[in-house]
Amino acid sequence: MADEIIADNCLEINTGKSPTQIPKDAKDRLFDEIIGHIEDLLLEDGFHTIQKEFLEKYWTIFEPTEENKLVYTDIFNEYNKTVETYIVNYLQKIIPHFNINVFLDYLSEKQAELDGEVFEVLSAVTDFLAFKEMLLDYRAMKEGKVQDLSSGISVTSIKNPITDFDLR
Repeated sequence: MADEIIADNCLEINTGKSPTQIPKDAKDRLFDEIIGHIEDLLLEDGFHTIQKEFLEKYWTIFEPTEENKLVYTDIFNEYNKTVETYIVNYLQKIIPHFNINVFLDYLSEKQAELDGEVFEVLSAVTDFLAFKEMLLDYRAMKEGKVQDLSSGISVTSIKNPITDFDLR
């Protein structure tokens, strides 16, 4: 990728071709590179702090009902702006011509193929229902309504320390 130059948006490369003529594999490589950077971002304390503060601020407002209150839209828009700004600022340090709108368009094209934490976070930024589910999951955790499955897990050694002891 050293001979490729990112042009005016995050998914264009310097091939002398228009964006629609850029080979799909080149777009996919750039997309994968950006996803890799977002995965790095998700591991940073700064991102966790922003998300945790946001969830703490609003978890009591969302209710586990089908009805969506008007205030939910304002909260979703605030979250969208906060997280999107954080992601864009992070990526523009690495990819100076990064364009979130082009990236989100390509993300929506590939939505059916995507899986994993990074895509859950990105879905919460672009999809209201994913965002609401994230807040309701946090609410359930705060209220102790999430079943703790760790009590059903048992770790047992397959070696017997007495019979495996070497007496030589």
